[in-house]
Amino acid sequence: MSYTDTGVALQYSGDAPRILAIARGELLKELLTLAEKYHITIYKDPDLAEILSKFDLGTEIPVDLYHAVAEILAYCYSVNVDFRHKIDTMGKQ
Repeated sequence: MSYTDTGVALQYSGDAPRILAIARGELLKELLTLAEKYHITIYKDPDLAEILSKFDLGTEIPVDLYHAVAEILAYCYSVNVDFRHKIDTMGKQ
């Protein structure tokens, strides 16, 4: 990881994913450490992270990026049982 790398944390709890956090440098290292500590799935796509980092925190993902973000969510769903359970139960609340 270099200091030019960008990380973006997404939150999906409603109609569309939102940008929860954007980090670079030391803050990115801390964000990745926390993700690992709490078993949050990490998906690496530097190009998409750079694009998403241009938006403000709390912003819903633009429609033209839905497909790219859907691929990430599908990956998380396939590798993370806790994430799968959360998504599966969202509509039942």
